[in-house]
Amino acid sequence: MDKNEQYERVFNHFDKNGDGKISPSELQQCVEAIGGQLSLAEAEAAVVFLDGDGDGDGLVGLEDFVRFVEGGGEEEKVNDLKEAFKMYEEMDGCGCITPKSLKRMLTRLGQPKTVDECKIMIAHFDINGDGVLTFDEFRLMMV
Repeated sequence: MDKNEQYERVFNHFDKNGDGKISPSELQQCVEAIGGQLSLAEAEAAVVFLDGDGDGDGLVGLEDFVRFVEGGGEEEKVNDLKEAFKMYEEMDGCGCITPKSLKRMLTRLGQPKTVDECKIMIAHFDINGDGVLTFDEFRLMMV
């Protein structure tokens, strides 16, 4: 079974009445079936967000569903990177990874480095040359 067939199978599971669209109530029922909670208002908001085919019918078609499933993975990766970045960034919340904050985190991970070694590591990915890594530079490093 290829990826598109799997998506269609999951979509059809959500589409209880078989009309080719997922309604807010169908979404709510599926979330509840797997032990989650979703109010009808939340389900309606989610469906409006997912209804990207431009028809404005307030329902999620298969294309909308596939776009969400495939795009959601990317969003999740970015969120994971943001969490990792926060672990490395300076404690004062400057929004960047400094040589000192990199040294501290690497020491915690059992890979101690000197500040000078950390400066060299940062320099490899420091696009603007300011001596620190922003989130965008960190993200490029992790790709």
